Amino acid sequence: MDKLVIEGGRQLRGEIAVSGSKNATLPIMAATLLAPGQYRLTRVPNLMDIRTMANVLRVIGAKVEQSGHSLLIDTSHANFPEAPYELVKTMRASFYVLGPLLARFRRARVSLPGGCAWGPRPVDLHLKGMEALGAALTLDEGYIVAEGQKLNGAKFFFPISSVGATGNVMMAAVLAEGETILENAAIEPEITALAEFLLQMGADIRGIGTTTLHIRGADSLQPIDAEMIPDRIEAGSFVAAVGVVGGEVELTGANPDHIHSVIHAANQAGIEISSRGHSLQIKANGRPAPLHLSTAPYPGFPTDLQAPFMALLSVANGNSSITDTIYTDRFAHVPELVRLGARINLVGNCALIEGVEELQGATVMSTDIRASVSLVLAGLRAQGRTEVLRVYHLDRGYEKIEAKLSKTGARIWREEGTL
Repeated sequence: MDKLVIEGGRQLRGEIAVSGSKNATLPIMAATLLAPGQYRLTRVPNLMDIRTMANVLRVIGAKVEQSGHSLLIDTSHANFPEAPYELVKTMRASFYVLGPLLARFRRARVSLPGGCAWGPRPVDLHLKGMEALGAALTLDEGYIVAEGQKLNGAKFFFPISSVGATGNVMMAAVLAEGETILENAAIEPEITALAEFLLQMGADIRGIGTTTLHIRGADSLQPIDAEMIPDRIEAGSFVAAVGVVGGEVELTGANPDHIHSVIHAANQAGIEISSRGHSLQIKANGRPAPLHLSTAPYPGFPTDLQAPFMALLSVANGNSSITDTIYTDRFAHVPELVRLGARINLVGNCALIEGVEELQGATVMSTDIRASVSLVLAGLRAQGRTEVLRVYHLDRGYEKIEAKLSKTGARIWREEGTL
C-alpha cells in the first residue's frame, strides 16, 4: 500500500485545477440505468470510487469505458438488477443503484452497505421512500430485495435531510405514475446536479434547489451527455491547505457559489479569498485566527471539511472548537493529528483545539477520505518528515493530490508502503 512522504515548511504558490465532483458523479452514473442507451460524462475525476461504481454498473450489464476524464456508459443491455455485497461494502454510494433499478426493472436486489443489520441504520430513509412509492421490501441474506410492478407518486417527508436518500428516491420517482412530493429534501449542489441531469433526460421536476421537490413521473427518459460540476470539498480542502502553510494559490475551475460557508469561515480565519469567474485567488500569511465552527447541512459548513479545517485550526493563534452535528463520531483523525503535535481534546461531538505555533513530522495513518487529507495538510506545515500511511483512503476522493500540491511548491511524493 502506498504512502505519502512530506517534508513540511514550504508555502504554496501557483495554480491548482479543481477536479470534477465525485459526490455528483456517483449518483449520475447510477442514473444512467434509468434509460437504455449511451451516455458521455465529462470532467469525471479519476478516482477509486468512480472505478468501483463503474464495476457495479458492469455487473448489472452496462458497458463502461473511462478515457482520461471522460466516461462512456452504455446501459442498453443492462439486465441484471443486482448490486453485490463485494462491491457495495467498499463504497456506500453503490446503494444509489436501488432507485434506478427499481424504476426501470420494477425489481432490484442490492446489498446493504457494509453488511448493516436490519433495523435502524443510515439507509432507512432510502427504504422508507421506496415503500412510500409502493415498493415491497424484504431482506434476503443481507440484500434488500425491492419489488414494485407499479410505482405510484406519493408525498414523502424526510425527517432528516439526507443527500443519499433524496437522490435515490428522486431517481425512483421520475418513472413512477403520478406526482411525487419530496419534503425536507437535501439541497446540496450534488443533488441539484443530479436533478438537472434527470431534467435533461426528460424528467419533470420542479423546485430544484429547494427543500420541496415536485416530480411528475415520465413514461420514459432519454440518454444524454453531461459535464460534472466542480468538487466543492476538494476546493475547500485546498483553501484550508493555503491557510495552514501560507502562500498564494489560484484555484481554477471552482464554483464560489457552492462554498459560501467555507469562504466565510476562511475569511474569519484571516485567509483572503477573491473570486473571478470560476477561479478563486487565495492568500494567507502568518498563523490563522481561531474559529468556532459547527457543521450543518448545505448551505451550512460541510461535515466533509471538518477534518481539513481541524488541521488549519491546529496551528491557529488561539483556541478553537469544531462541533460536528452531522456525524457525531467522525473524529478518527484526532489521535493522528495529536501525533503531529496538535493539541486537541474531544468532548462528545465537539473538538476543542489549542493552537500551536508549529507541528512536528511523524508517521501517521489514514482512516478515511477526509481524515487522510487533514493529515496531509498538517504534514505540509510540520517540521521535518511526515509519512501518511494507507493513502488508498485518500485516493478514493482526491485525484493525484500530491501532484497538485507539488506544482505549488510543496515537498510531497508517493512511495510504496508496507501498511
